[in-house]
Amino acid sequence: MRSSVVIWALGSLAKSKIGLWHEGEVEGSWVRAVGVVESSWVRRFVALEKSKARGPTSEAYNGCPKCGSIDVPYPLSTDNNCGDPRYKVYCNHGILEFLSARGFYYKILSINPRAYKLIISPPPIQKGTCHSSDFSSEGLKLDENLPFNISTHNTVMLFNCTDRLLYSPLNCSSTSFCRQFEESVEEGIGCKNTLCCHYLKDSAMTSHMIRIRAIGCTAYTSMVSMKPGSSFDSWTYGIELQWVPPN
Repeated sequence: MRSSVVIWALGSLAKSKIGLWHEGEVEGSWVRAVGVVESSWVRRFVALEKSKARGPTSEAYNGCPKCGSIDVPYPLSTDNNCGDPRYKVYCNHGILEFLSARGFYYKILSINPRAYKLIISPPPIQKGTCHSSDFSSEGLKLDENLPFNISTHNTVMLFNCTDRLLYSPLNCSSTSFCRQFEESVEEGIGCKNTLCCHYLKDSAMTSHMIRIRAIGCTAYTSMVSMKPGSSFDSWTYGIELQWVPPN
């Protein structure tokens, strides 16, 4: 009476095959197998190992389709079918945007996935009022539960400030960068003859907010990687955000 079937692996698991043989039929070698069948569990195991080896290029780590002219790399996500939903951005009529914690949309100008950074456009300063368009939201506020923060490469200029700013560590002198902006950039003309200041957003400050309000300053703009002594026509306008990469 034949014994139960014994399963032998042929070579390595990568071959994804199993040899079947019955005791008593071996005659010198198990190569005389009754047959070779595909093993479903081995196929699943090998597929899993391959997906691990592929890492971020696997289907589970797909980037999203382009939004207008901008690529949307992983982990940024424009819908539930791509990217990581914790890194949500929005494609609105071909314009890629970042949503603040207070519901204001900022246009995304560029993305550097290798550095985990993106640059958003500063809100325009409304003509004749010296108020930023996100004044009702009190400026830029990021959700602290999400993996984004404001980088330390931003030079922020504040306009139409109250005298209380004179007691701050900000540069509110006549040589502040903000004076060049008021004198040379059309958007800043409406803020002339008001107190303005600038500062470098560093690690000692909150990394989730650029705040404006009636009892402080009512407008702002920002430059990325600004060099001391540089002229206004060489400034790169933007607010650089960085993200913590997924685990």
